[in-house]
Amino acid sequence: MNELGLPATDGDFRYRKLIELGIALSSERDHDRLMEMILLGAKEFTNADGGTLYLRTEDNRLAFEIMRNDSLGIAMGGTTGKEIPFPPLALHDETGQPNRRNVATCAAIDAATINIEDAYDVDKFDFSGTKKFDAGTGYRSKSFLTVPLKNHKGEVIGVLQLINARDPGGAVIGFGHDVTPLIEALASQAAVALDNQNLLEAQKNLLDSFIQVIAGAIDAKSPYTGGHCQRVPVLTEMLARAAAAANEGPFADFNLTDDGWYELHLAAWLHDCGKVTTPEYVVDKSTKLETIYDRIHTVTTRFAALKREAEVACLRGIMAGGDAEELRAAYERESADLDADRRFLEEINVGGEFMAPDKLERLAAIAKRRWHDADGTERPLLDENEVANLSIARGTLTDDERKVINDHIVLTIRMLEQLPFPKHLRHVVEYAGGHHEKMDGTGYPHGLKREEMSVPARVMAIADIFEALTAADRPYKKPKTLSEALRIMSFMRKDQHIDPDLFDLFLTSGVYRSYAERFLSSDQIDDVDVNQYLSRPRQGTA
Repeated sequence: MNELGLPATDGDFRYRKLIELGIALSSERDHDRLMEMILLGAKEFTNADGGTLYLRTEDNRLAFEIMRNDSLGIAMGGTTGKEIPFPPLALHDETGQPNRRNVATCAAIDAATINIEDAYDVDKFDFSGTKKFDAGTGYRSKSFLTVPLKNHKGEVIGVLQLINARDPGGAVIGFGHDVTPLIEALASQAAVALDNQNLLEAQKNLLDSFIQVIAGAIDAKSPYTGGHCQRVPVLTEMLARAAAAANEGPFADFNLTDDGWYELHLAAWLHDCGKVTTPEYVVDKSTKLETIYDRIHTVTTRFAALKREAEVACLRGIMAGGDAEELRAAYERESADLDADRRFLEEINVGGEFMAPDKLERLAAIAKRRWHDADGTERPLLDENEVANLSIARGTLTDDERKVINDHIVLTIRMLEQLPFPKHLRHVVEYAGGHHEKMDGTGYPHGLKREEMSVPARVMAIADIFEALTAADRPYKKPKTLSEALRIMSFMRKDQHIDPDLFDLFLTSGVYRSYAERFLSSDQIDDVDVNQYLSRPRQGTA
């Protein structure tokens, strides 16, 4: 019965199916499934034995996207994964004239439906290829219904072609004129759905490209971080995929929707976008004394002045009748001491992982030396700012400079919060803004603890650290080998700075090595016994 209480007719069924299919088409986001729904729905309406869906290409051709034929068992394109071996159909010939000899191209050119009862009785169109196909397969292509897919602008974006309508007994008949309007309506809905999908895909590609341009600009801004914004997304996805693939353990229930994966993708590419505001003199500070130039050169000039003063004092002493041998010996000792102190300052200026107390004491003693500038004014060998910079315990940045660097995450969050992300991308800010948080709550900028962070945010933290440790483009350190990087991260795990379960997964899944083989130099990839770094060592693991 229909909604009016009358007996349901075949027309009622078709209209109801058309409405249902239209609703389904409007909600389907997978391109291949959408194309299959269009073709299979049209075949069901007409009880057609076969059909082909073509899409118009940017170079003005009709490309085979999906093919079906029940009698011959043909299923290509769409979700089958089987490529269609036929070349696209040209809409124009070599002279630029419209190609109306092919029924599909003619329908596209004229934006009109073509209904053919028997292809073998038609001279207007070239069915030589169809007949050759029939001869090779024993098939008989007879009735054709070819409908253009027109979007909301009236532009033809594809063609739907159905072959061999069948009556209830299976006999091949022509496509009835009563069903043609339904197929045209379906084609119109399909065109709108495909067009919307293409527009969404184009917008997505534009957003991706824009984001990657920003990331590339940040990497290009400094020769010392080149590639960081491009490598972190790769490593982030690798570890997240490993978590999603886990069938047991703490990540057995973890997975992301398609939107969730895209959120993580965007967040990883945007995780350092705040660095566009970070001054180059801080980002590019390759030594402790570097500003617009490396001030170690000024310091070594002072040492040269001290050696000259010592030499002058020696010569004056000799001229005054002093013991030449003793004076020269004293000068040589003084010169050697100055050279040793100069080399020491050059060494600690490079930066490193730790400044031992004895080095700080030696630095303080050297700073107290006095020298005379070009005006003859006596000054300390090192001023307060130089001492403060050379005293930096780790790396090359002072606390104030490190704060400037750290503030990039605050700016990242602030910048991303200003973007009108749609509801399905609402986690981008959280994922991108959490990669400097620590599991014990001592990270920044919000001091979040492990339970307050999502798995993707914790994944990004590990990816960011491992990339930084193994990167070969940092100014203040040599790139770590795999074993060195993992040893440092194991200490960070013990100090509750990184997620212990994710770090175990990072090791046991082999993600660390897969990434290394792709991005690290061969001399960095050494043998690693992951068992010694696991929270719960496994028997026989190496």
